[in-house]
Amino acid sequence: MLATGQTAPLFTAESTHGTIRLADYIGKQPIVLIFYPMDDTPGCTAQLCAVRDSKALYARHNALVFGVNQGGLDSHHKFAKKHGYDFPIISDSDNEIRKAYDVGRMLGLFLQQRIVYVIGLDGRIAFARKGTPSTEDIVASIKPET
Repeated sequence: MLATGQTAPLFTAESTHGTIRLADYIGKQPIVLIFYPMDDTPGCTAQLCAVRDSKALYARHNALVFGVNQGGLDSHHKFAKKHGYDFPIISDSDNEIRKAYDVGRMLGLFLQQRIVYVIGLDGRIAFARKGTPSTEDIVASIKPET
């Protein structure tokens, strides 16, 4: 897992909202990357529903939220539509983003770990936590724009 203070690896990937180029957002908005194991499972659904339900809180901090896992876009689109997620879910089918962010594997090496990163305006990791941190903990790590 990457440590706070490290430079966030850049990537370009397809998402439920089209192509995401992380470099387009660095320095403009704080970014929350939520690596989650699998679409439409109870834990992952609850985690991403918490993001959906906290949209206004993330907006107050001008933060962009991206979900990331190895699932394909068809699965991501169905998952997003079913639960009303209006933030991009990125397809990392080649596992390149997972590897760049040092997100490990679990359950027989099939699923990725659950890790949340916040990338500050300086392009560095401001928050890194395994599991499902609370929205309050995530947002507290976002530094105000100066």
